[in-house]
Amino acid sequence: MIVATAGHIDHGKTLLVKTLTGVDTDRLPEEKARGISIDLGFAYLPLPDGQLIGFVDVPGHERFIRNMLAGVCGIDFALLVVAADDGVMPQTIEHLNILDLLGVARGAAVITKTDRVDEARAQQVADNVKTLLASTRLAAAPVLQISAVSGAGIAELRELLTREAMAQAARQSTGQHFRLAIDRAFTIAGSGTVVTGTVFNGVVKPGDKLVVSPAGTAVRVRGIQIQGKPAAQAAAGQRCALNLTGADLESVSRGDWVLDEAIHGPTQRIDVRISIIAAEAKPLKHWTPVHLHLATADVTARVAIRRGEVIAPGSPVLAQLVLDQPVGALHGDRFILRDQSANRTLGGGRVLDPFAPATRRNSSLRLAELGALEQPTPETTLAELSRLSDSGIDLARFEKTFNITAGRAAALYAQADLVQLGKEHRIGIARARHIAMREGIVTSLAEFHRAQPQATGQDIDMLRQAVAPCLAPDTFSSLLRELADARRIEVGGSTAHLPGHNLTANTADEKLWQTLRPVLDAGGFAPPIMRDLAAQLKLKDAIVKDFLHRKAKGGEVMKVTADRFYPRATLATLAAIAQATAQSSPNGLFTAAQYRDATGTGRTLAIEILEFLDTLGVTQRIGDARKMRKDFVPLL
Repeated sequence: MIVATAGHIDHGKTLLVKTLTGVDTDRLPEEKARGISIDLGFAYLPLPDGQLIGFVDVPGHERFIRNMLAGVCGIDFALLVVAADDGVMPQTIEHLNILDLLGVARGAAVITKTDRVDEARAQQVADNVKTLLASTRLAAAPVLQISAVSGAGIAELRELLTREAMAQAARQSTGQHFRLAIDRAFTIAGSGTVVTGTVFNGVVKPGDKLVVSPAGTAVRVRGIQIQGKPAAQAAAGQRCALNLTGADLESVSRGDWVLDEAIHGPTQRIDVRISIIAAEAKPLKHWTPVHLHLATADVTARVAIRRGEVIAPGSPVLAQLVLDQPVGALHGDRFILRDQSANRTLGGGRVLDPFAPATRRNSSLRLAELGALEQPTPETTLAELSRLSDSGIDLARFEKTFNITAGRAAALYAQADLVQLGKEHRIGIARARHIAMREGIVTSLAEFHRAQPQATGQDIDMLRQAVAPCLAPDTFSSLLRELADARRIEVGGSTAHLPGHNLTANTADEKLWQTLRPVLDAGGFAPPIMRDLAAQLKLKDAIVKDFLHRKAKGGEVMKVTADRFYPRATLATLAAIAQATAQSSPNGLFTAAQYRDATGTGRTLAIEILEFLDTLGVTQRIGDARKMRKDFVPLL
């Protein structure tokens, strides 16, 4: 369990952590000299069952809110510390607001320095704190009175933290890629670059190859430490230190992530649900400049809403954050917004779509998609998106948005009854819609053939517009490939047609075929070229040429040379002669001259026939000879 302190400066946060753990979290010389916390401090409390409670001690001064925000990201439990002599102070309120905006619902309030006041004053402050907590997610949090000096209440606090740690369910680490938010980066002589932080998702082990995001620097985990001791792994919900190779100190810093390459996706446009603190005097307008604090990052951004509208205090609304520099973000990440000068906290919220489009922000479909992204689980989001989207779901984007591994994703898609189309660009479509589109393609092609029997096939883009205009061309091509693999359609070039479609299945063409076929058959192994064929039958060259090319589409004749067509049966006989010639040769090789003699054709025509058989894969040329490559019967 990771615990963060919160509260006003000089209210005893650091001393409280030291009393609980024995560790002074003020490590900087300036902190020692000034007696105040400036940056984050870290300590651990071992539990009897071997677990660890990790403490993040945050600075309380308003000038160091940025550091405080880096410390409270990804925590499990908060200790709101209020000094009995001072009572509730400005940073008490701001820190509590931040915890509430970050969704922290587990914690306790600790009234410190009770040795300095009488019992009535301590109780008065405790009552004030309970009133303050009442409107937040920590309304049910216990309020304890302690003194780090006398030790009063420390045992009760330690028992509370132990119970909470033992009762806490382990964070999900399976089915998600690894992600750690860096809060410190430094070098160690002999080891190199070391980063520390909280593991948000997944598991990391020595040897893992990761990426520093958003820069995209490839690194390898050389070693892992937890509480200063080597560890075999670190999982979601733990703090750890990673010794990295591949990155120098200048290339990593607080605000970066160390994560699996699969979820590396720097973004500068995020769709969010924003809440503005109810105590804010003014609403937030379109394009208001803000500081965005997400995990340990602090970047400037603009708030984009419908022009002319505002975000009223206390009323959560959908908005888009347009960032001045890229960050790493995923669905569900919590964030805080501070004003342009970083003097006060304005509000915060939750990331819905970390890879938001620049357009369609306020369209009805986009609003419905964002509503789906607000569903409580990836499963319910997937079901809703499947219902909404005619164009299908971009599965790679869905998996990255929700940080889902391939194995878990496959189970989700099976549960949602989604069919995947494409390999490089995978799209998920509801099975019922997938079946309807497949049948629609076959029906459309049948109707097209009835209307235009002499056409080779229907133009693929026209077919897409008729059957599935919402599908991207490459996704539609995947659908066509499925049908082609199932032998329900055939695709050639830019057209598609049904198997067995005969371009010459009409009375006029049938009559012409009855005239041409006897002449082609009579030509044997040397049928007349098109010009001679037209002259012999007293037909125009263009008519014969057009007919034979259309007939070839159906496969009854095949174009062997630029101007000579053979009936399929004749080519089968020629292939059989090639096979017999090869079989009669001791090594299975035969020459063009041998084939010429076997067929009784001229050398030039024999070579042209063999070259055609080469293109079919029936024969294979080896130097000046050839051999049979595969059975010609299925082809011819």
